[in-house]
Amino acid sequence: MSGPHAERVVRTEDHGPVRLITLDRPERRNAIDLPLRTQLAEAVESAARDDAVRAIVVTGAGGVFCSGGDISTMRRMPPAQSRPRTEKAQRVIRAIWATPKPVIAAVEGAAYGAGASLALACDRVVAGEGTRISTAFTGVGLAGDMGIFASLPARVGPARARQLMLMPRAVASTEALELGLVDNVVPAGEALTAALADAQTLARGPLRAYGVIKAMFADPLPMTPEVLERELGNQVELFDSDDFAEGVAAFHEKRPARFGSSATAATAAIDTP
Repeated sequence: MSGPHAERVVRTEDHGPVRLITLDRPERRNAIDLPLRTQLAEAVESAARDDAVRAIVVTGAGGVFCSGGDISTMRRMPPAQSRPRTEKAQRVIRAIWATPKPVIAAVEGAAYGAGASLALACDRVVAGEGTRISTAFTGVGLAGDMGIFASLPARVGPARARQLMLMPRAVASTEALELGLVDNVVPAGEALTAALADAQTLARGPLRAYGVIKAMFADPLPMTPEVLERELGNQVELFDSDDFAEGVAAFHEKRPARFGSSATAATAAIDTP
């Protein structure tokens, strides 16, 4: 825990069913130090537990998403010291991946190193024009963490991911969209507005189905009968869900569906084998 007297470097606020989580170290370009990674993990986990929250947006204060790990706090250290530090960063990504609730990154300015990892771990990335994204880990002799060896190749393919990791460069927003690093580019300064709008749309959707979608993409399978069996098992369960019944009723009644799966039901979907 971050403790009751720790300086708050992560802010949260609710926009109806959407929880906005803001990295709030603008003087350090939202670089990730130990308090930030702990508070960020707690914020995502809290949003995941809250039944009133149906979608999550992560952004950075001061016109920058995240400049990466705070190098001013880094030094050579033995595994006994570096492992707990790294585990705290991985906890953030575990929380994003574990929740069936959609998580959207609203990115402005820069997402470098761990900042890129954080953005790419989200289910959707909305970037403002002029945003630059770079892995940037090798500049300090590191390979990368916070899920980037899964999220980056999943977005751009293993060959491109390898080159972006071996020879890091700042990828501008237009190219990032072409490569698949981001999912939408909007005018500079409007990423948060666009991400919140997307989150409101997603918040009206079926959380249990979202959980299945996230689980299936988190552990993709090649085109074998096994993937068909997993799809079948998930679909059979969803056919017996409140959300499915509501969706069918809304179709017949020619009205928008009013989905409202409980967080408990939604969480169960993420554990579908």
